[in-house]
Amino acid sequence: MSRYSITLYLLVITLSVFSQAKIPICHVSTPNRLKQIKSISPKPTLKSHASMKRIQGGIFSMGSHDAQGRADEYPVHQVRVKAFWMDETEVSNAAFAAFVKSTGYITTAEKTIDWTELSKQVPKGTPKPADSLLAPSSLVFVPTTGPVDLTDYSQWWAFKRGADWRHPAGPGSTIQGLENHPVVHVSWDDAAAYARWAGKRLPTEAEWEWASRGGLKNKIYPWGNVSVNSAPYKANSFQGHFPYEDQALDGHKSTTAPVKSFPANGYGLYDTAGNVWEWCADWYRADYYKKSPSLNPRGPSTSDDPDEPGVAKRVMRGGSFLCNDGYCSSYRCSARMKSSPDSGLQHTGFRCVMD
Repeated sequence: MSRYSITLYLLVITLSVFSQAKIPICHVSTPNRLKQIKSISPKPTLKSHASMKRIQGGIFSMGSHDAQGRADEYPVHQVRVKAFWMDETEVSNAAFAAFVKSTGYITTAEKTIDWTELSKQVPKGTPKPADSLLAPSSLVFVPTTGPVDLTDYSQWWAFKRGADWRHPAGPGSTIQGLENHPVVHVSWDDAAAYARWAGKRLPTEAEWEWASRGGLKNKIYPWGNVSVNSAPYKANSFQGHFPYEDQALDGHKSTTAPVKSFPANGYGLYDTAGNVWEWCADWYRADYYKKSPSLNPRGPSTSDDPDEPGVAKRVMRGGSFLCNDGYCSSYRCSARMKSSPDSGLQHTGFRCVMD
């Protein structure tokens, strides 16, 4: 069990687990929302390949091929993946709304936090917070007024009551007019539930990286090696000084962009770099590449994150509108991130695949 900051817990009233250990700037974990009660398990619909692309199988060198690679992106290793279908875009608000209308599904962010589960993950003896602090909430990006310690993500993330997929910026916000934007504030549990309903599944991270590369060999980005900061802009990212000055040169200031706002990669997939992080099926282990099987790897059977021991995490891929060269550079094809499966954030979404 990692060591958590009670002071931070009381000051920002987040009910999140923040590690006191200093983590390298380029691999700061996303904050986690603690475990909650489960929602219903929706029944699957009929399978359809509509709005999906057929991704042919093949062999590629998985991992980082550039100087920005982090420790968990090595060693580079040969992987063969089988053919599959993949959503050409991230799941949109409109698509997720159809799922909720059909099933009555309630997302993690819309549920009251279960103190019985929470008490297992905070320091022993922590008193139960007021019921108002256990109310439904999710993590929202709040720009700072100037430079801050980039290892302390509490500086720009805050839990907001009433923030969820329908209210992406918190109470008073809405998805009206954002129907074609990717759905956000979805936990891994929410994404997996949607995938089951749609007759699909979440991609493995090997499938995700292979598809993201779009047929290019050993390149940094889905479009090649041209900098993400070079016009014309190829992804929704954070231009300027993170986390206080987004110059919005790509036309989107610290927010999602409609799907298909930027060119597709060689496989016809949109936004495999930037816009929102995308959940993958795999458990996260920092050392997985050292022992990953070469044929169609499905990820490890358990999770292990040295940055937060004891907190099980799933893999996320692709970066988001908050990624910046001075902070994380995670719009690279090989970049890996991780978060607990019951966490949702303003920059986290997903897409699905089908065999």
